[in-house]
Amino acid sequence: MIFFVGIVEMLIVTAWTQTVTKTKVLASGTITVINVLVWYYVLENIVNNLGNIWIVLLYAAGCAVGTMASTYYLGYKENPSKFSLWKKFKKAKKSMAKTKDSLKTNLEAVFIEK
Repeated sequence: MIFFVGIVEMLIVTAWTQTVTKTKVLASGTITVINVLVWYYVLENIVNNLGNIWIVLLYAAGCAVGTMASTYYLGYKENPSKFSLWKKFKKAKKSMAKTKDSLKTNLEAVFIEK
């Protein structure tokens, strides 16, 4: 559960950063309250399980995943073509096909007499 809380918290922090940057006063205040409540939950879990390092590690991993997801989303929102995995896959596949054809032509030129 704490792993997913880490993900959600980073999504909240990203939303907070955007609202503060765009000077949305009411929205940023509301998001701050939500973030503090999430932090209360996290601190309560950590304090109640001081000897359990796994809770901290799971929370940290969730925060990392949340940060990466938020960063990917915002980058995609700014420039979808830069983050299009399908386009990159098709481009790589096309490049491989050209390389294969080129290799075939070169091998035929070397080994097949005309």
